[in-house]
Amino acid sequence: MKILVPVKRVIDFNVKVRVKADGSGVDLANVKMSMNPFDEISVEEAIRIKEAGKAEEIIVVSIGPQQARLTELPQSVRDNLIDQGLLLKRLFYPIR
Repeated sequence: MKILVPVKRVIDFNVKVRVKADGSGVDLANVKMSMNPFDEISVEEAIRIKEAGKAEEIIVVSIGPQQARLTELPQSVRDNLIDQGLLLKRLFYPIR
């Protein structure tokens, strides 16, 4: 069995969110980003399932810009327990 775990890069939960001066969105300049805490739980559970011998492969996928790579995962987890990490870059198409 293969396990597919979607993860999302979000603003760190310890950071106070600031709105841009013009009110057009969230100010992301110099803001610490991290993996969604609920996604961390999903990755940990996938690792437990693999260690129990019920799965052969873990694939982690994220969607977003280059910064959304799986850098928030600990190095030991990325190297030893996750078999593949996929980054799908976002494409925007106008809706007509």
